Amino acid sequence: MSVPYNWQYLPLLLQILAAFGLGLGMAVGSFFIGRHRNTPTKLDTYECGIVSVGDARARFSVRFYLVAMLFILFDVEVVFMMPWAVIYKQLPTITGSKFFGFWEMIVYLGFVAVGLFYIVKKGILDWSTDKADL
Repeated sequence: MSVPYNWQYLPLLLQILAAFGLGLGMAVGSFFIGRHRNTPTKLDTYECGIVSVGDARARFSVRFYLVAMLFILFDVEVVFMMPWAVIYKQLPTITGSKFFGFWEMIVYLGFVAVGLFYIVKKGILDWSTDKADL
C-alpha cells in the first residue's frame, strides 16, 4: 500500500507546530506567571554595570569612525585574497603565464601597502594626539 506523497511531510509539519507551540506557550506562561513591577529603578537607564550620567549624545572623535572604516576596508581586502588563494595553482593553466597570479597579488598588495603607508603618515592610527573627549 502506497502512502500519498504529501503525507511524507506530516512529521516536519508536526515538528514545526510543536516548536511554535512551545515558544508561544513559554511567552504566554511568562506573561501570566511573571511579576510586572515598573519601579523607578527598573525604568532607569543602565549600561554595562555603570549608572548613566550625563547626555547620551556625547561627541566621539572622528578618529574612532575612521579606524572602524579602515578595519572594514582591510577586512574586505583580505576577503578579496581568498578566491585568488583558492585557484592559485590553476592560474597558470587559466592565464597561460606561469607567474601571472603571483605578480597580480604583488601589485594588489602594493596598493594595500601604499594605502596603509598613507594612513600611517596621516597619523590616523596615532591616538596619543587625539584631543576629543571620549
